[in-house]
Amino acid sequence: MPDAAAGELQADDLQAFVRKFDKELAAGITALTLLGVLGEGVPLYGYQIAKRLERDAGGALAGKQGALYPVLRGLEAAGLLRSEVQASSSGPPRRYYQITALGREALAQCTTRWRATRRIVDTILGGEHA
Repeated sequence: MPDAAAGELQADDLQAFVRKFDKELAAGITALTLLGVLGEGVPLYGYQIAKRLERDAGGALAGKQGALYPVLRGLEAAGLLRSEVQASSSGPPRRYYQITALGREALAQCTTRWRATRRIVDTILGGEHA
């Protein structure tokens, strides 16, 4: 019986590791993709950002809109974005986000790091990269 309990503990540890990995990876990718969308220079409100990400990701981000707002607030708190609330003719006021100069620098540096990391991981894991 001790072996079964140890096996269960290891499986639980593995699942905890995978959940932590997924969470950290998603956080970094979400921040980078938000900066990328806003790096186009057009101020967008949350729903527009979510739809753009959903469209560009081929639907892979569908249903994750609520997760964007805490990341947007964090990027704004870090000075990478700024926001402004504007009246809307078709509903409640909307908060529009725009990338800052610091955000553009962060986008450039993080994009370089992402591409280098992706190449390394793909090489090590035997995958292909563009």
